[in-house]
Amino acid sequence: MKKQTQFILGIGIFISGLFLGVMWRPNAKSPKDHDLSAHQGESSSVLGEKKIWTCAMHPQIRQPKPGPCPICSMDLIPIEDSSDDISPRSLKMSEGAKKLANIEVAVVERKFVSKEIRMVGKVDYDETRLAYITSWVPGRLDRLYVDYTGVPVKKGDHLVYIYSPEILTAQEELLQVIKTVDELKDSNVEIIRETAQATVTASREKLRLWGLSDQQIKAIENSGKATDHITIYSPMGGIVIDKNVVEGIYVQTGTRIYTIADLSQVWIKFDAYESDLPWLRYGQEIKFFTEAYPGEVFKGRIAFIDPVLNERTRTVKVRVNVANTRGKLKPNMFVRAIVDANIAEGGKVIDASLAGRWISPMHPEIIKNEPGACSICGMPLVKAESLGFVASGITPVQAPLVIPVSAPLITGRRAVVYVQSPEDSSQFSGREVTLGSRAGDYYIVKKGVKEGERVVTNGNFKIDSALQILAKPSMMSPKTPEGSYGRDAGQLVGEQAYEENSSVEKSSFQNLPEAFVNDLDEVLSIYFAMQISLSEDHFIDTQKASDRLLAKISAIDVNQLPESMHMVWEKIISELQKSTAMIKESNNLESARIGFAELSEVLVNATEYLMTILDGKIVRIHCPMAFNSRGADWLQNDDLVKNPYFGNTMPDCGTVLRTNTPEPLHEGSHRH
Repeated sequence: MKKQTQFILGIGIFISGLFLGVMWRPNAKSPKDHDLSAHQGESSSVLGEKKIWTCAMHPQIRQPKPGPCPICSMDLIPIEDSSDDISPRSLKMSEGAKKLANIEVAVVERKFVSKEIRMVGKVDYDETRLAYITSWVPGRLDRLYVDYTGVPVKKGDHLVYIYSPEILTAQEELLQVIKTVDELKDSNVEIIRETAQATVTASREKLRLWGLSDQQIKAIENSGKATDHITIYSPMGGIVIDKNVVEGIYVQTGTRIYTIADLSQVWIKFDAYESDLPWLRYGQEIKFFTEAYPGEVFKGRIAFIDPVLNERTRTVKVRVNVANTRGKLKPNMFVRAIVDANIAEGGKVIDASLAGRWISPMHPEIIKNEPGACSICGMPLVKAESLGFVASGITPVQAPLVIPVSAPLITGRRAVVYVQSPEDSSQFSGREVTLGSRAGDYYIVKKGVKEGERVVTNGNFKIDSALQILAKPSMMSPKTPEGSYGRDAGQLVGEQAYEENSSVEKSSFQNLPEAFVNDLDEVLSIYFAMQISLSEDHFIDTQKASDRLLAKISAIDVNQLPESMHMVWEKIISELQKSTAMIKESNNLESARIGFAELSEVLVNATEYLMTILDGKIVRIHCPMAFNSRGADWLQNDDLVKNPYFGNTMPDCGTVLRTNTPEPLHEGSHRH
């Protein structure tokens, strides 16, 4: 099967080579010119015109005369050397070839771009609005006026009727001291009267510290009688969310009786992926939605971004403070959020409502036009620009440099664009670029291109393929020495994806614990099920598989690995979670397939070093027509091509690049 596939692939490349020879050579001749050249062939040789002959299957073969390929014995095809002095990573195309390849270009420009960040979270209590009702003295709870949770209470409502001998004794002491003061009011000794009065004040304060209100103390003094029961009142309004005792129980000082939450304001805690953190700022407006009230939009501002990343989920908690005067938001209710972030140069966020204004560093809802103090906490207000927002008076220079998302060809850690020559529109040169974050339909470019240059946005993969056939460096092998282009494509991509890793990082793919390898096997098993669902156009099954896969990936514990392996595998797991989440959050097959392509890229690169130790068969397949002929790879557990990017439209579109065939384990043997 593999030989047959290689033969078919060779025929395809051979035809591409013939196409290049006719259409993409520098000076394509008309039929009449061919007739003329037939009579002038000898003189052309005399003038010194040279041809290089190569193999369509093994482009590294370059010979000065025709003949069979020394590797596969296929007939060599000619490549005419261009007299143009162009770089090895450049290609000239005729106008006809450009139209046939459907080449499209776009201008590199400075432009304010927006990023839609989606998050999920839950409603939670406002920690600053929680209160515990505790017993301030030992005693017996003879009456609970609030006898179940969920009861709304107001400030000053009675909650508990408690019997306490200590309170009784303290009241009697107060009454006795008051009587003594009354008897000494006619005394001529001033120090005695002052001492007695100080004792009254101390007795009153003792009762106040034990929870009696001023009104209760005054009532005791007016009645002249001590009582062995007192009532505990609510210090705040809210909802009783916990009842920790029952009537008749004897409590000690500090025993918690109730927990009360003020739900007029709540916290929303969202999970933000680490890749989305550059787009989030304190004070940024956020919109969120609930299942309970479809169509209703709630708003708030980011009040806190957790400084610590959750190492298992690779997410950061983002908190939003929201007013809940109507009580619609219930604790533990699921919500979905959208943040529309407009980004300027340097990663600053554009928010017109905050330009030139002052904001509280503790309460983002407090925004003023002039400096001052926060009306809630009293802290001095700070400029919005100090929190990462663009100042007023935005200029075009502050816009980031961007290119369309279809322009770069990305593999592993490398991104390449093909730039059209400003002097010659038929010439295209490959160039590595450093990409920033993706913002909608654009990538922010940090380095590699300049404003005003034109990059290829459609047909770039065809240009790259042509460079490989012409035995020139391409995106797939920018640093490969001459003579290495005939190596297995799967091996080449895998090595390039990790070629920048240190030897310590590469060792992270060897001698893995068996339990960790079993986890990876389960990840691949769920991945294969997702691939089958996409190939059969089953969107619901795909999302179900993404749920299982995300749960499995999140459960992988890198602590079972040696410490030297943590960094590499944490990065891989983070990328797996991110791409799987894209599939889970997709709303149609097209967007699910985009997420699956990113997921496949991560797994393809990772499994290049794991082919021999993972359980079961792993087949790597490439479809050159996927995503507008940009091409994409995926993995299967059998040789029968089932295309997840076209589904039932073209189920068998794909070429097998690499297959592992694990040897069966003998009894008592291990994979490690």
